[in-house]
Amino acid sequence: MMMQFSILGSGSRGNSIFIESGRTAILIDNGFSGKEITARLKVIGKDIEDLDAIFVTHEHNDHIGGVGVLSRRCRLPVFANQGTFRGGETRLGKLFQIREFATGDTVAFQDLEIRSFPLSHDTHDPVGYVVNNGITRLGCCTDTGKATILMRQRLQRCHGLILEFNHDLKMLAEGPYPLALQQRVRSSQGHLANGDAAALLLELRHDDLKHVVVAHLSETNNLPGLAMAEARRVVPLESASRTILARQETPTGLLCL
Repeated sequence: MMMQFSILGSGSRGNSIFIESGRTAILIDNGFSGKEITARLKVIGKDIEDLDAIFVTHEHNDHIGGVGVLSRRCRLPVFANQGTFRGGETRLGKLFQIREFATGDTVAFQDLEIRSFPLSHDTHDPVGYVVNNGITRLGCCTDTGKATILMRQRLQRCHGLILEFNHDLKMLAEGPYPLALQQRVRSSQGHLANGDAAALLLELRHDDLKHVVVAHLSETNNLPGLAMAEARRVVPLESASRTILARQETPTGLLCL
């Protein structure tokens, strides 16, 4: 059974990932308004009525800003752990249905199994996900300040990877951010630098890895060319794996696993 996915937008102004397999379509996060997420789905030939559920990684507004309105409008269950529901309660508002899991659980939802794993970020209980349709596996890992042993274990043998390449260390140090904010970004509960993300990718690379998506770039402290150069140092153009850049403004095309 084929799995398709698209990064509908990635960055500090809104994040969402569309995943579809068989008769099941989900979003991981939605930091966009109802109008914007509808427009972005239309770009890839999909409709909000195609959706079956939303899975949430953490409660920062660029990941949950549009979750509540979409849940209510389309009668979608929202899956998250207790910490994320508590931390995002005000911004989420009333939801059509709350489906709580414990971090580390595998949720069986229609044609998919979605396993969460802990990340290191300055929120209540942030998670990444591995989405499995019984044949192919997609790993989603953004908004983490470090790559842990457990993260490496969970992301092994994925056929598709969405990884954070947030900032270039030199640009961050020489850029406009005040020192306290620089320290927050660089911290173990901040975001992955390009080099750290590339090191993680090197450990996860294997012959059956089909797509690597370079995601969650800082608009202030990174450049697409810098992030892609680090990724392609690990997964060169002649590799069987395809490396794609996720952008803030527009969705990627539908990628097939």
